[in-house]
Amino acid sequence: MDREFLKSMGVSLDLALEAREIVRGETGQEVPGVRVDKETYDHATVTTVYIEDESAQAIMGKPVGKYITIEAPAIRENDPDAHRQVAEVLAEQLKKMFDLPMESNILVVGLGNWNATPDALGPRVVDNCLVTRHLFNYAPQSLQGGMRPVSAIAPGVLGITGIETAEIVQGVTERVKPELIIAIDSLAARSVDRIATTIQLADTGINPGSGIGNKRAGINRETMGVKVIAIGVPTVASAALIAQDAIEKYLKTTNTQIGVTNEAIKSVLEPFGGNLTVTPKEIDTLIEDTAHIIAGGISMALHPGVNPDDYAYYLH
Repeated sequence: MDREFLKSMGVSLDLALEAREIVRGETGQEVPGVRVDKETYDHATVTTVYIEDESAQAIMGKPVGKYITIEAPAIRENDPDAHRQVAEVLAEQLKKMFDLPMESNILVVGLGNWNATPDALGPRVVDNCLVTRHLFNYAPQSLQGGMRPVSAIAPGVLGITGIETAEIVQGVTERVKPELIIAIDSLAARSVDRIATTIQLADTGINPGSGIGNKRAGINRETMGVKVIAIGVPTVASAALIAQDAIEKYLKTTNTQIGVTNEAIKSVLEPFGGNLTVTPKEIDTLIEDTAHIIAGGISMALHPGVNPDDYAYYLH
């Protein structure tokens, strides 16, 4: 699989780790201007990709910045202890991306369409986040030490509101004046193995809908005026890439040299404009479990003084 095929099929890569794998597969060498660190935990592997200059940005197709990828197949399993540990890993990695005093105001933004399950991750995370800004204003006696003022919003999508998501977030930011925005969104994966098993954190912000070729205005430092950390989880994969993988594996297994052109795959996907994304049938459960993990990780990172067992008391 090469970048030319991805470009011809109109597919972009949301995960920096996958973009790096594609480039390394072509050259056999590390991308100049890209640095990689790796950590291993019981239920997760954490890979940090640093894109350090504009030449690496051009090759990778990703802005200069830090991208942390948590690979945790245990997310798909019905294992609450494993989910708790993944949330703790997420919290640890998230805390590395900001250095703010406890009084700092944080805005959590759940991007996506709550009416479409694969795109509902952001709103579900907001449903489960520990929000406290109202308590600081109206019920300070209910608070304890080690908590930050946190607010949250699920702004919906353009097709529901008729307003660009970035415009809504920008308006809220102007009123709430957060020192940090954490935006959560569903992503598209190159590999189906990464659906609901991978969490990416990026300090470069996010472009809602970019993974499915529906680019909207960015939510980043340039548009919002404050630092934006993006958290994303792949929930869909391109049917074109799945078809290409199946063809390549068949040809390799049968030792056949004759391939199938990109046009053949496009013709099969013609009824959908050549751009079709697919998601697992159990996506409802995967979204619910992943939303709880991400909400827990965010809450642990932002409210270090709150015991995780006490979160339910504060949930709105």
